[in-house]
Amino acid sequence: MKIKTSLRYRVTLTFALLGMGVSLGLAGALYVLAVDMEERLTAETLSAELEDYIARYEVDPEAPPPASTTTRTYVLAPGEKRVPAILRGLETGLHQVQVEGRSYYAEVQAYGELYFILLYDDKQSRHREYQFKIFLGIGVLVMTFLSAVLGFWLAGRVISPVGELATRVASLRPEDYSEPLAEHFSHDEVGLLARKFDDYRQRLGAFIEREQAFTADVSHELRTPLAVIEGATEVLLDDHGLDAPRRSRVERIARAAREMSELVTALLLLAREENSDISGSGCAVDKLLQQILEGHQHLLRQKSVGVRLDIQSQTTLPVECTLLSIVLANLIRNAFYYTEQGHVSICLDEEGVTINDTGIGIPEKNIQRIFDRYYTGPSGSEGIGLSLVKRICQCYGWNISIDSLEGRGTLIRLAFLPASVESGVFAESSP
Repeated sequence: MKIKTSLRYRVTLTFALLGMGVSLGLAGALYVLAVDMEERLTAETLSAELEDYIARYEVDPEAPPPASTTTRTYVLAPGEKRVPAILRGLETGLHQVQVEGRSYYAEVQAYGELYFILLYDDKQSRHREYQFKIFLGIGVLVMTFLSAVLGFWLAGRVISPVGELATRVASLRPEDYSEPLAEHFSHDEVGLLARKFDDYRQRLGAFIEREQAFTADVSHELRTPLAVIEGATEVLLDDHGLDAPRRSRVERIARAAREMSELVTALLLLAREENSDISGSGCAVDKLLQQILEGHQHLLRQKSVGVRLDIQSQTTLPVECTLLSIVLANLIRNAFYYTEQGHVSICLDEEGVTINDTGIGIPEKNIQRIFDRYYTGPSGSEGIGLSLVKRICQCYGWNISIDSLEGRGTLIRLAFLPASVESGVFAESSP
């Protein structure tokens, strides 16, 4: 189980636990040693007192035994009944006994047939042990607190370079390849981490430059043959001698070339590092929708599908028309392709475009995956269409929500949120 807290607090907790463990170990050892020393001292004192009394008893059997508020002395002769029963079977040495409800240390020594027993009330000893436990407990708490404070301070000193590194990394821009991080840190583990970051940034920068150069070069190189294909198809379509089958094939070639040209333009625009480069002077969404519908009518041939276009607002967006065309064309093309009967309704309002169809729908488990790159659709086809839609929406800050029931149709809402290419939001929702 991972502890989800900051490294500083984990170090502090470690220091606190370490301080507690060490102090508990020392406290336990001190307590055991103190109790053992007190028992030894008590045994030596009682033994000395009892030996002194036995020596005086040899001289004068009437000599007074040691007596005080905490001690008692018994002389146990064979058959003696006046001594408490618990004391009669004690062997020589030090014992702890309960007499009349009170706890005593009992020192027993034998002299001939007599047994001399000296009792010492251990109430004061137990009171001292209790006080000693309290002092040790307070010591453990103080030690734990001081360890935590020390750990917190030390962790702050040790982790501060890591925090500084994180701050510098967070403030980096993709083009800041010439500003190394390692020069701001000493030659320790954090400095090593900074140097590894620098190495990774250099590799990442070189990769991005190669990718952008490749995309730009390929896009530029493809434009010429695509322009040739489009020009050739226009010439062929102007030939009135073409029969219907050949004209249909040429129209298909023209559409494919036009779509490929738009895709190449979109990839070139998206390959640019500065997002401001993909802002346009203005794109009329209503006119663009009409063009897209006309260009995709071939998908509805031999289908009993009605198309309704509802223009509620003359919306103009400050975006590249090519990119907006790719987004709308992909969404409308999918609606036409997967609808065999019924209708496809397209509504443009001030806030966005709504596309509603009565097609085959999307399984609930696949709704969150349809924008993944190379996602395989119900027909088994795969491609970059919807993943490219996702990238464009992220760049402009647009939001796409999907509500679909399998076998009953799909409703897609493309919301034109305020264009913010620096903080684009892309969302998908399911019913």
